[in-house]
Amino acid sequence: MTYNATAAITLLALAVYCWMGIRVGRTRAKVGIAAPAMTGNPLLERTIRAHENTLEWLPVFLPSLWLFAVYFGDWRAAIVGVAWIIGRIVYFLGYVAEAHKRERGFFIQAIAAGILLFGALGRAIYLLATS
Repeated sequence: MTYNATAAITLLALAVYCWMGIRVGRTRAKVGIAAPAMTGNPLLERTIRAHENTLEWLPVFLPSLWLFAVYFGDWRAAIVGVAWIIGRIVYFLGYVAEAHKRERGFFIQAIAAGILLFGALGRAIYLLATS
């Protein structure tokens, strides 16, 4: 079995993460706060936090995505992975605009990550118990 769709989603998720990092740099230039400062402007603080939060979710998302692909198929994992990416983008844009606007995106990506994580975990436990 090949995992071309899952590989593409993995790379797309990393590209989105890089795009968020570029947005942090642009925001720094816009507000005039150079690295390594992390505070001093609410827009910069929200942008950095939204970027960091995505990094915090990547260790949950990526292994779960790949294990879900192994257990349930390449395209099923890729579809849920696309939902996670969309959720992260909605989260990022919402958070940057105003902190309370991050909730919709968080909900979307949390559901997608939960499907991947608990789907893969459930299947692994099932296969372990029946082997």
